[in-house]
Amino acid sequence: MAVITGNVIKRKWVRAVWAMLCLSMPAVAMPAAETPINWVNPYIGTAGSGSEYGGTMPLVTTPFGMTNWTPQTRQNRVGVSSYNFGDTQIQGFIGTHQPAIWMGDYGYVTLMPELGEARYAPEARKLPFSRKDEIAKPDYYAVTMQAGAGRQIRAELTATDHCGYLRFWYPKAGEAGVLVEATRPGVRGYVEVDEARHEVRGYNPDRQDAGLGPLALPNFKGYFVVRFRQPFAATQVYRDAQKVAGRGDIEGTNVGAFVSFDASSGEPIEAQVGTSFISIAQAEANLDVELPQWDFDAQRQSLKNTWNDTLGLITIDGANADQRRIFYTALYHALLYPRLFSEHGRYYSAFDDQVHPGVSYTDYSIWDTFRAENSLLTLIAPERVNDMVQALLQDYREGGWMPKWPNPSYTNIMIGTHADSLVAEAITKGFHGFDWQLAYEAVHKDATTPPDGDVTRRWRDREPHTPYEARAGLTYALKLGYIPADKVAEAASSTLEEAYDDYAVARVAQATGHADDYAYFLQRAANYRLLFNPARGFMQARRADGSWASPKDGWTEGDEWTYLFAALHDIPGTVELIGGSSAAEAKLDAHFHGGHNHHDNEPSHHYGYLYDFTGSPWKTQDRVRAIAADAYSNTPGGILGNEDCGQMSAWYVFSAMGFYPLNPASGEYMIGSPMFTHLALKLDNGKTFVVNASNNSRDNVYIQSATLNGQPLDEPVVRYEQIMAGGTLEFVMGPRPSRWAAQWRPQPLAP
Repeated sequence: MAVITGNVIKRKWVRAVWAMLCLSMPAVAMPAAETPINWVNPYIGTAGSGSEYGGTMPLVTTPFGMTNWTPQTRQNRVGVSSYNFGDTQIQGFIGTHQPAIWMGDYGYVTLMPELGEARYAPEARKLPFSRKDEIAKPDYYAVTMQAGAGRQIRAELTATDHCGYLRFWYPKAGEAGVLVEATRPGVRGYVEVDEARHEVRGYNPDRQDAGLGPLALPNFKGYFVVRFRQPFAATQVYRDAQKVAGRGDIEGTNVGAFVSFDASSGEPIEAQVGTSFISIAQAEANLDVELPQWDFDAQRQSLKNTWNDTLGLITIDGANADQRRIFYTALYHALLYPRLFSEHGRYYSAFDDQVHPGVSYTDYSIWDTFRAENSLLTLIAPERVNDMVQALLQDYREGGWMPKWPNPSYTNIMIGTHADSLVAEAITKGFHGFDWQLAYEAVHKDATTPPDGDVTRRWRDREPHTPYEARAGLTYALKLGYIPADKVAEAASSTLEEAYDDYAVARVAQATGHADDYAYFLQRAANYRLLFNPARGFMQARRADGSWASPKDGWTEGDEWTYLFAALHDIPGTVELIGGSSAAEAKLDAHFHGGHNHHDNEPSHHYGYLYDFTGSPWKTQDRVRAIAADAYSNTPGGILGNEDCGQMSAWYVFSAMGFYPLNPASGEYMIGSPMFTHLALKLDNGKTFVVNASNNSRDNVYIQSATLNGQPLDEPVVRYEQIMAGGTLEFVMGPRPSRWAAQWRPQPLAP
């Protein structure tokens, strides 16, 4: 999700600037070692101004970890990430739950090592650092900060699912201290110091997106326990940046604690931080289970092994150093979300404000990630998919609806009910670890039940304090077949995207034995056609009386060019509406040549693959390679738009493999142009799917022929079941377009 900004010339200029700046990046971030973790460059996506850049952070965490740890160079909020590559001072090390730059944090906690007297405010406590003294990896972060008078403090981080492990090195002379910031100005919270146990405990109830959804959640808190290895030499608590004398605990706004140590031995001060959304006791239990010993290096090695095993599920050959770093960094980003939200068999629900047994996940950026990120997880993290879908169904049980963007509760951000797609894709691909009938109940409600106050609201994006939005304007759509732009905001985009959602609901209906509903929703999935204006050759919003609205009305982060091919489930039907393959190909040419493709925003992500449907797969091959070269680089500015919880990265991973899930609920992948000569995907069933591309190079982007397990492949499609069966997809590449798969003509959707 991103606001469309800039143009190609501006992007290339920005990319060139960051290419020069990246020369100052620590060499250790890009080593030549062959283990996968050493090819991850966590700085990619961390550079930019405003909120329209990658917004990533050098996160130290487990795959899908509940709490991520990162240096804090600025106070994060909606529109601001904790770390920006352009900053040169650090004000703390934060355990964050902020999933994207344009979403808020919640339940965070910050630690900062200090010398001498406590400095509470971020501006007062920040210390300068240099890139040459910084190391950033998925398993480990380290930095040396200048503390004045020639003194230095070195900080190190590693992590587990729910805990952080920090190690601080101080000069031998002077008083060493650690600030624990529980809450910020204006945010009420609690902190207490337990000298006997060497602990600082507390909670932070901040939920920065609290105003966006309908739920107040009075029980919501991010709990923490900071357990220090060394005893305290002195302690204090503070409130509103003022020391509170004679107290070991404090409740109020902007509260925290400062604990001091004797650092004369030269040994590092070690802190283990347990986090929880259940209780302080659970945060303590998470520490006991995940960090039972004081051994920083062993935990770092354990996390390194975990990342190497996970990233190593895909191996590549024929990539240059930059391509390899872009690829494995993209894979790292794709393995961060959705976020684990349960704690060893229990979870706090942000939908009924209670604690339940089970497994849970949150931070699904579903409007973005239904397109490719979730599909990628079915291949590289299938052991998590059942629980991820089950978590959405738990949200349905506890809150009344599956969410569209839980952070961690309903936020009403973006349009449609694309959780329907996640459910349909999992069922299509044969995942059985969740209740299929409950899943159908949930998607059926999405498709048939208007939200509260549906006809009394415009349902603008991020409109505060509304009921859960679900399918805004569904009341009108059930009568008219479309959502009218004079009644509901973003009506045209919603009509088109919800036609795809109806297709997803139809798939679930079919799989669960609801034959009549299957036919009904498949018929509704064709309603996108009601917005095609043949006089203009574009989709266009309608008013309630059936007349055409302005071509500029009714869109979500796009326009009529962006949404012409939005019916992902029926591209052949859209080609037919436009006038056939030649006319559709000409429209795509105009789309790209006219600068209408905005890869920094998700509704454009499938556009490069559309030529597969017009008899010119060679143009897909050319476009996909060009987009990859323009939108991704091994630089701090190396993601064209917001990362969006793995979607930008998942596009690259799929495109590098040579195929892409244009219609995720179908289980089919459209073939593009593989970027490497060899790629092997290790599957959880013990088999391996191999993609070979002989003669592949920067210039040899065009497929001359293809075979699957030795048999000719004459259509630009590979299916999930073919991938899961293992085997080899073999391409012969060349420098000129060929007629490979040019005869393929799929039929339009037939309700």
